[in-house]
Amino acid sequence: MEWLTAPFEVAFVARALVAGVLVSAVCALAGTWVVLRGMAFLGDAMAHGMLPGVALASLLGGSLFLGAALSAAAMAAGVTAVTRRTRLSQDTAIGLLFVGMLSFGVIIVSRSQSFAVDLTGFLFGDVLAVRPVDLAVLAGAAAAAAALALLGHRAFVALAFDPRKAETLGLHPRRAHLAMLGLVTLAITASFHVVGTLLVFGLLIAPPAAMALWARRIPSIMLGAALIGSAATAVGLLLSWHLGTAAGATIAAAAVASFFLSALAARLRDRRPPHPSDPPEATSPETEHAYLR
Repeated sequence: MEWLTAPFEVAFVARALVAGVLVSAVCALAGTWVVLRGMAFLGDAMAHGMLPGVALASLLGGSLFLGAALSAAAMAAGVTAVTRRTRLSQDTAIGLLFVGMLSFGVIIVSRSQSFAVDLTGFLFGDVLAVRPVDLAVLAGAAAAAAALALLGHRAFVALAFDPRKAETLGLHPRRAHLAMLGLVTLAITASFHVVGTLLVFGLLIAPPAAMALWARRIPSIMLGAALIGSAATAVGLLLSWHLGTAAGATIAAAAVASFFLSALAARLRDRRPPHPSDPPEATSPETEHAYLR
């Protein structure tokens, strides 16, 4: 039993666990929509598109959080502008801006004397260095994400499953899309300094994807994703402590592993003969009505 509890008796590991739980909650609220709308590539691009803003904020002595938020917002706005004003697909626009923003950020960071350290910290984070003030920021971000997800739920659902219906219902799909991008931006910027941009994507995508294989209602996916992400944080920190591995990377690996375990279990479930008491499988458009409840 001591093998399980000893690491969390250390103050900085306990703070890392709390931070991971808060990050998991924020990522569950935003990541559910990323998974349902198929926005994974855009989410990844936004995560890496923060680098120029963070680099400039670091060099100028400004707020890293503000720099990250502005840079991610610029990335999202750029993708929208390129897609609307050219004949290029969204994937092409994302790819172009993804490479451009990342390259620009690396160029800025390379001007620093501690180039390797700065870039490594940005990409991989340091969950074990979380301070009490960071926990306060994450708690505020979680509250803001919950409020935004609650207020925009109906519009987000309509946008995810049928944008034309959203327009018909007067739900303003363009505004809903921007609000959804704002939710994703909030999740990424609030979490990157804890687990880094390369690893926050694991908590943003893997837990909601794992839960989406089992739940048919969006609130259930969000709650389950938050629990899976929290469990991945605890497992990752435990393994990192005993194996001497990087904490953030181990947490992200545990989150991704949870998806594959969930997918395997779902495959075994689907192979068994159906029981008369089993609910009917959700298929479009029935899936939409299931998620709306």
